[in-house]
Formats: sequence, structure tokens, C-alpha cells
Amino acid sequence: MSTYKTIIVEKKDGVAKITINRPQVLNAINKEVAEDVGSALEELRKDDSVKVVVITGAGDKAFSAGADVSMLKGLKPLEIREVLWYAVEKMFEVIRKFEKPVIAAVNGFALGGGCELAISCDIIIASEKARFGVPEINLGILPGWGGMSRLAMMVGLHKAKELVLTGDMISAQEAEKIGLVNKVVPAEKFEEAVNELATKLASKSPITLKLGKEAINRGLGIDVEAALARDREILSIVFSSEDAEEGLSAFLEKRKPVFKGK
Repeated sequence: MSTYKTIIVEKKDGVAKITINRPQVLNAINKEVAEDVGSALEELRKDDSVKVVVITGAGDKAFSAGADVSMLKGLKPLEIREVLWYAVEKMFEVIRKFEKPVIAAVNGFALGGGCELAISCDIIIASEKARFGVPEINLGILPGWGGMSRLAMMVGLHKAKELVLTGDMISAQEAEKIGLVNKVVPAEKFEEAVNELATKLASKSPITLKLGKEAINRGLGIDVEAALARDREILSIVFSSEDAEEGLSAFLEKRKPVFKGK
């Protein structure tokens, strides 16, 4: 197995665990994280000894707080769009096409791109301390990694609109209630619950896991690729707006944005 700068990869009894190892910045996602996770998944896809993958964040504060804003400084909105899309999209594409079950073990904040990473996985187990949200609207932009389409598929049209349009953060318990996560467990039993589920899945037939996952995804009757393409079209317009430039500038300058609807 290759070595990585921003993640830790561990393998045991058919289960591979990928830990985003940037606790000092709440496991924020930058180009290096995306490349490391994508590359690790490609290796694990080819490893027949691995039946299940778990993705989590280092420490007890965050799964991932979203995009690392340090990679956005000095860039115009359209340049930021390019960085966010093309630096990170491959990771989401690999997860989307990954044939083995992927569990998101959400141990803390899952915000913005961190929330999108969690909901791109097959099953989500959350600590009672976890918090979820897509606050991009507060910056004058929208979730850029499939969050809008996936949220609508998972929690329904109206709840997805509420989450995206308000940018509000919700508790793990609320996330479970609306169907965003599969299970919430006490913090002290979190790792045990994740390991128990991963071990259970790893004991199943690999070919059956693969085909079952594929059948369920197809059964949704939704063209995910087309939905994501529509998201990109909308984001092209959003990132071209004056409000996007104002929102992102205000965030980086730590001030309140003044939106003009342009």
C-alpha cells in the first residue's frame, strides 16, 4: 500500500479504513486530500482482500469541515470554481463508481464538502456529537460536489431545499430523523458500532455486495451523472455572479457579506 501525506490507510480482516489526517484544520479537504483519498480508493478497489471501506476523520471534532479555504485565497470566483471542481471531483467520481460498500463514520462536524463526502458514501454511521450542514449559501455560492442532487434523493425535495437554502446546521439526531444518516450512536460506542457494521458487511459475498449495491442504485431510476451535470451548469452561473465574489471575499476577510442580487 502506498504512503500518503494527508490520510492514514489501515487494513484489517477485510476492512480498510481511510482517515483524513488534518485535525488541526478540522480535516478540511484540499487538493492533496482529494488526490490521496482517490488514489487510496483506486488501490483498495484492486485489493481482493478488502471487502469494505470506512472513511472517517482524525480526532473527535470533525469528520471534515469542508473545503480548505486556504487554497482559495487570492482567487476570483470562477478560479475558485475550477479549483473546487477539478481538484476534488475525481475523488467523488471514484467513490460514486466504487464497487465495494463504503461507510462514512462521522465523528464530528460534516459541513459543506465534508457533508457531501459523507452522503456520497453508501452507509452513514454518526456519533451523537456529529453535526451536518451545507452552509455554502452564506458565501453566496452553492454546494459544488453533488450535494444538492444527493440531498434531494436522500431526504426529499422540501427538506433538501431547507438545508441548502438556509445553510443551517443540524444535529446527528435530526439527520437520522430525516434519513440523512443510518444510525446515531453514543460517542463512547462509536468506534465499536462502526467496526461491528464493517465486519458484518465484510463477512458477506463480495459479488453479492457489488451487485446489490448496483441494483439499488439503478432502482432509484435517477441518472446521477445527468443530475450532477445539471448541478455544474447551475454552479457556472452562481460562480459568475457578483454575489459569489462578494460572499467569498467577505468570508476570507471575516466580515458580513453585502449581497446585491447580481
